[in-house]
Amino acid sequence: MSGERDRNRMSIKNLTTKKGNTMCVDCGAPDPQWACCNLGVFLCVNCSGIHRNLLEISKVKSLTLDHWDENQLKFLETHGNDAAKAIYEAHIPEYYYRPTYKDCHVLREQWIRAKYERKEFMNKTTTTSNVIKVGNLYKRGRDNGQYLPRKFVLSEIDGTLKYYTKPDAKEPKALFKIDSVNATFQPEKTGQAHGLQITYVKDNRTRNIFVHHPEAKEIVSWFNAIRAAQFHYLLVAFPTATNKQILSHLTRNFLKEGYMEKTGPRPTDGFKKRWFTLDHRRLMYFKDPLDAFAKGEVFLGNSEQGYGVKPEIVPLGQGNCTWIYGIRISTPERTYLFTCESETERESWLKAFTGVISQPMLLREYAVEAKFKYKF
Repeated sequence: MSGERDRNRMSIKNLTTKKGNTMCVDCGAPDPQWACCNLGVFLCVNCSGIHRNLLEISKVKSLTLDHWDENQLKFLETHGNDAAKAIYEAHIPEYYYRPTYKDCHVLREQWIRAKYERKEFMNKTTTTSNVIKVGNLYKRGRDNGQYLPRKFVLSEIDGTLKYYTKPDAKEPKALFKIDSVNATFQPEKTGQAHGLQITYVKDNRTRNIFVHHPEAKEIVSWFNAIRAAQFHYLLVAFPTATNKQILSHLTRNFLKEGYMEKTGPRPTDGFKKRWFTLDHRRLMYFKDPLDAFAKGEVFLGNSEQGYGVKPEIVPLGQGNCTWIYGIRISTPERTYLFTCESETERESWLKAFTGVISQPMLLREYAVEAKFKYKF
């Protein structure tokens, strides 16, 4: 019996080191410890939990705790992650977001259901331009924090996303250009499992709205519809750009968020605790994480254009600060001083800032920089 267990473990170890099997088939997490014995794929613990709910599709077993008979091992050997992807991911639209293990549960669950339950990517479908999507999303009120149904209309033809306070309203409450929109899932910040934060830029000022939908499939459908509309719109707007360049300007997760303390430009200004969001080259700060408008924004350009960042120790109590782990950001117009709660948090922010200012600026980013400088 001991010899059989050893052979079993060795066979499994050999399979998990094969090309394609070293990461979870669905989210890319390293060192998967689970597998689906009827699909022949290797899974991380989180994705295995999602598969376990697909009772008629997936049969999940632990690679280390469960016994695998010869037939099951042969099945794994003749299939594997790469073979499964060739079938279930054969025709994924370029704009479609493929979640990683760092993404929230609703994105990963709907990705898995789209692949194996609904089989959305097995057959090539005719992709139509002119994306239009109409439906209700529950939007958080700016003043009362209540989520109320609002009619949303997404139109690639107009290049807009808008919402109405009433289904029969003729004029939208707000309209935003699709090329300025970002959408990112924020379940923890919003307290909604399907919470989506949509940001857009108007008059060079960033606005946040927070929405959700009770059905997971529907909120993910909206998320990918926004990406589809952006992708097709930017293909027309920038005909010389590569698909890779365009994909980098679709919806994206924020580089970093969290609390820091901030002081003003005058020596007498004290430190105040603010919620910071780094969205590529825009560093925004809010009084509350769910505020609609930022209290201020800082543009982060390239280091060769006079932008810099460095650590600094701030004496405890200076300007009423309660944190001493400082960061000084220099721009051609002004220097900003922030403080972090811990050295670890400061290192995380420094890494994010350094990564931004080390990147060369794109042509369209020079236009954004000019708007920050000259306020037009």
